Amino acid sequence: MPKKFIQRFSPKPETLKNHPHLKHLGQALQNANLWHLNRRTAAGAVAIGLFCAWMPIPFQMLLASILAVIFSVNLPLSVTLVWISNPLTMPPLFYVAYRLGAYLLDRPIVEFHFHLSFHWLAKMFETIAPSLLLGCFILGFISAGLGYFLFRVVWRFKTTKKWLQRPRR
Repeated sequence: MPKKFIQRFSPKPETLKNHPHLKHLGQALQNANLWHLNRRTAAGAVAIGLFCAWMPIPFQMLLASILAVIFSVNLPLSVTLVWISNPLTMPPLFYVAYRLGAYLLDRPIVEFHFHLSFHWLAKMFETIAPSLLLGCFILGFISAGLGYFLFRVVWRFKTTKKWLQRPRR
């Protein structure tokens, strides 16, 4: 895997541990697995990042970092993968999730026009939220599972390939 590539763009653990806004976290950031890049921590980070990318909530990166600390997986990779759902990709991702949720709940697809008001938000939350949330959770779990297993398979394949080429050097 591109371990050196990922490590080149990841922040140094010492930088984050000494950051004035992160010092209050204390021992939570001292876990070596949060910064170590191996097959287990990277695959778990991929799963967390992909799952959190599907969540229709603000501060997805915060959720990904909390889950990375809880599950002791690579923190920078899990937070980075959340950006799969960015302002350009969120509308199609969440529309697909909404359609899936509406299909599974056997609800009609609600056509709506965006209006920036609390009344519109409350009304839309009542009508589309159950379908959207169900679709997001299902696609989040599927993406996390596929990402986890595919990442482990690719990592193992690349490692085995390097190992077999080693004696020839």
